Amino acid sequence: MAHYNSRSNTSLRSRGSFGANVPPPQPDIYYVGVDVGTGSARACIIDTNGIILALSERPITRHELKANYITQSLTEIWLAICFCVKNCIRELEIDPLEIFGIGFDATCSLVVLDEKDDAPIGVGPDFSDNKENIILWMDHRAVDETNAINSTGDKCLKYVGGQMSIEMELPKMMWLKRHLPGGIERCKFYDLADFLTHKATGLEARSYCSTVCKQGFVPIGVDGSTTGWSKEFLEGLDLPELVEDQFRRLGGVPGKNGVFLSAGEIVGKLNSQAAEELGLTVECIVGSGVIDAYAGWIGTVAGKVDIPHLQEMAEKSNSSIGTTCGRLAAVAGTSTCHIAMTKEPCFVKGVWGPYKDVMAPDYWMAEGGQSITGQLLAHVLGTHPANSELTSLAETSNVSKFDYLNLTLENLVHENRERSVVSLAKYMFFYGDFHGNRSPVADPNMRASIIGQSMDNTVNALAILYFGACEFIAQQTRQIVEEMEESGHKISCIFMSGGQCRNGLLMRLLADCTGLPVVIPRYIDAAVVFGSAILGAVAAQESVEEHITKKGRTKRSDSLSKSASNLAGLSLPSQGSLINPGSRDGTHSPYTAPSATSSTTNMATFAYGGHSSTANVPSLTPMAEENADYFSQQAQKPSHSSSAFADTDDEDDEGTLSFGSKQKVQQDLSHLLLKLGLKPLTNIRSETTHPGDKLWKTMEKMTGPGKVIMPSNKEDPDRKLLNAKYSIFLKQCKEQQEFRKLVDLVEVENARVIGMS
Repeated sequence: MAHYNSRSNTSLRSRGSFGANVPPPQPDIYYVGVDVGTGSARACIIDTNGIILALSERPITRHELKANYITQSLTEIWLAICFCVKNCIRELEIDPLEIFGIGFDATCSLVVLDEKDDAPIGVGPDFSDNKENIILWMDHRAVDETNAINSTGDKCLKYVGGQMSIEMELPKMMWLKRHLPGGIERCKFYDLADFLTHKATGLEARSYCSTVCKQGFVPIGVDGSTTGWSKEFLEGLDLPELVEDQFRRLGGVPGKNGVFLSAGEIVGKLNSQAAEELGLTVECIVGSGVIDAYAGWIGTVAGKVDIPHLQEMAEKSNSSIGTTCGRLAAVAGTSTCHIAMTKEPCFVKGVWGPYKDVMAPDYWMAEGGQSITGQLLAHVLGTHPANSELTSLAETSNVSKFDYLNLTLENLVHENRERSVVSLAKYMFFYGDFHGNRSPVADPNMRASIIGQSMDNTVNALAILYFGACEFIAQQTRQIVEEMEESGHKISCIFMSGGQCRNGLLMRLLADCTGLPVVIPRYIDAAVVFGSAILGAVAAQESVEEHITKKGRTKRSDSLSKSASNLAGLSLPSQGSLINPGSRDGTHSPYTAPSATSSTTNMATFAYGGHSSTANVPSLTPMAEENADYFSQQAQKPSHSSSAFADTDDEDDEGTLSFGSKQKVQQDLSHLLLKLGLKPLTNIRSETTHPGDKLWKTMEKMTGPGKVIMPSNKEDPDRKLLNAKYSIFLKQCKEQQEFRKLVDLVEVENARVIGMS
């Protein structure tokens, strides 16, 4: 250990001036976060102040052999995870014994294994391919099963927004019962995040996050629940296999044959096989995992921002987990999830939940969502006739397509003598539920409707259509927020994460449509995997405290780091195929590629108020420069009565909000912390009175400062126009359903007449 102690102390002290304002990182103490998204697996390593020191990513594939049948391979995902973790360790050159905890998050996808030996079982449509043993969350095969479940009216449905979504896992299990050759008698089922903790430890603990949110589990004591699972409900669905031996295929019954945990609670230590494959040790502690969107909540809602009412709420809650109530996390990627915590249950039609114990015991979570957001923007561009021309122009200008479209819109404002970009698109009425509606309508049959298109197929017309898609995302977010507030939530702020944060146009629209401050986190692309690393830190807290108290003289010191030697022989692709946190021109993953992140370097410069040095970028006209605020994420300087974020210099924005070099990140954070006047971060060993406070204290300590976009004044002409268009948006939503009912009535009558003839 002497060699690593010397190296770690040196490297930690040389990482810029960040340590001048916060407690110095504890040498030789690190945590790993693992995130499995729709299109990639990622891993990161953080230190005790929550600074990401290494980040690695590898794409994962998904297969759609038949429309709406979307599968993935567990084998491929685990190999990708092991690759990313080992690559992070290799990059930092740290001893695996220095990694105390690991946390996992993943998409809410269904994993199917053989009970006898954990062998993967193929989930179709090609049942002979056992490697494809994950039904992805966005798989929509189980239409009939979803309808059958919702027709029962079982009490568990009121805890998932009134009806179960086709994206959830019980409909998929029911579909397998009906179609898997031989049925499901040899199967056991996991949410993907729960499988990862099972794979890592060999233990059968399940998370409340996975089971309550996606599988119909109702925690004991809620609405008379005595086992969590409902025997009558499952048997009524012809799923007696799931009831056998006290629901063993689903993880059992809490306190009897099953263990169920809230976020970050200790699952156990890595088993020897997982430790070797991950390049870690059997002393590394695994925290209970969460669905990926919930890791985004963990990684963002403790962001430090100068918004007085948030600070007042924190003081009233005495820095407990209750501090997070009212903070809505919008976790954006292919789709967007909207997650909020409450002390008491709030039932919101079309919004999943309320879910008890998911993040912390005795607290409730609600989850709204948009089925496609990043994918929507990609679809709008990819299907337009001018997309090829746009691609060529953007490449020539060395900017992303979204940058180019934003600048095009600004120039169109000048050319058409319009007041702003909002008035430029005042007659574009875009309703974008191309892939059904998750919230608050909860109707998988919803589809898009666009009013205002002409035969113009130029890039200019594409820019207007793209604006309409952005406006739709913002207006639907307002619809979700309003439904939540009408049912008891008190939403005070939106904490964003994901590549969409770089799109200044979209962020400004979100603030103006909802009327709420929008907070951009320190780690735009890494908020979710950062949240997973926090889970590892929470689980390892006691182990770390023992290590510090005994000055490292614990049994960890005597453990053999067998897997360290494996790193030297690890075969890695060329660095160009990996995300390099020290470089801002790394390759982006399929997970974030659709969500306005295709050009890190230039998008960061554009979105954060910087200036591009590329001569080919279309320049703003004088009037466009006046309207450029609608495309800037630059924080507003507060007046005496304003609750906006403290003024920041342009040169600081890029390092604090993008994943730049370690030194750059820390120098800029130090600068911001000084200007914010924030007190030094508290030690996570603070006394806590509630089990959830352990999670909150760690979040509070490790989450850095964010940046705020304040909504425009209510009397601003653009906000008035957006408000008027919101009423049109609601009509488009409601009338589509009415139109379908009219057609269905006619078709039912037609079928009756044909049947009689």
